[in-house]
This record gives sequence, structure tokens and C-alpha cells, in this order.
Amino acid sequence: MGYVPRLRKHYLDQVAPKLLDEFKFANPMMVPRLTKIVLNLTTKEALQNVKLLETAAEELTLIAGQKAVITKSRVSIANFKLRDGVPLGARVTLRGARMWEFLDRLVTIAIPRIRDFRGVSAKAFDGRGNYSLGLTEQIIFPEINYDKVTRIGGMNIAFVTTARNDEEGRALLRHLGMPFAS
Repeated sequence: MGYVPRLRKHYLDQVAPKLLDEFKFANPMMVPRLTKIVLNLTTKEALQNVKLLETAAEELTLIAGQKAVITKSRVSIANFKLRDGVPLGARVTLRGARMWEFLDRLVTIAIPRIRDFRGVSAKAFDGRGNYSLGLTEQIIFPEINYDKVTRIGGMNIAFVTTARNDEEGRALLRHLGMPFAS
């Protein structure tokens, strides 16, 4: 099979059997698993300075280990001085080994570097087992060189799972090491 990321091996060996027992699933294929992680950032300053968006996309590429795609506005909104098709943000969708490596780095290295951290909110589930996490600073990731950062900005991270409800999704992420606030 080749290279297996450390967290994926942990999921297969320990997390999946725990979830199978915890929720009394009849079939091992019913055990929730992570399907993808989506990183998304949007900057309103990109309307005036496109260079900021390019550097933000480069930083997102460094963090994810995969090239970021520039996203554009879909509609025109006059009140926000926004036109259709103007570049506004960047997005990366991680699957497979890159997804597991990113989650491992996020949980073990990046999240503990957040100042005054007391755990991530356990209420950010969507009702179907998917979780959204908002970060305010990209400098918590060790891949980002603090001296070269022009603007500190945040990002949204969406964890998409096969869980049927929030309880199963929360248990999956908790067993994978996500530090939920108590």
C-alpha cells in the first residue's frame, strides 16, 4: 500500500474500533470517517490590492501542501462595491494522505500555538457531523515565516465526515485529537 500517514494509521488501528464499540454499529463500514478538509480564506482588502490576495494564496499553499485556487465573487453587490468575477479569496480541498498530514499538523503543532487557548468550540457542527473551525491568525502554522508576513489574517477550516449526526462527528474528531472545550 505504500506510505500511510501517522494519523490515518491511528484511525484504522484505534479510533475505528473504539467508535464501532461506542456506537454499536452493526457493520464496520458504518463507522464515521473523514472524507475531506477544506481551507478557505477571504480578504476584503483584495478589492483594492490584488497583491495581498496573491500572498495570502501563497501562504495557504504553504500551509496545505497543495496549490490554492483563487476564488472569485459570484454576484455583484453595489453596497459593498463588489462586482461579479472579482478575485476575493483562496481555497484548498485536501483529501487522502495530504488531508491526514494536515490534520495531524493542525492538532499536534498549530492549535497548541494559539494564544490563551482553552479548546475549540464543540458547537460548530452543522447537524450532519461536519465541523467548521475558524482561525484568526495564519502564523500559528510553523510553515509560515513570521518575518515575511505582510498581513495577519485568518481562515475557515471545514472538516467533512461521513457521520450521520453531530454526536458521531464529535466523537470521531475527539478521538483523532481535536481539543474541544469542556
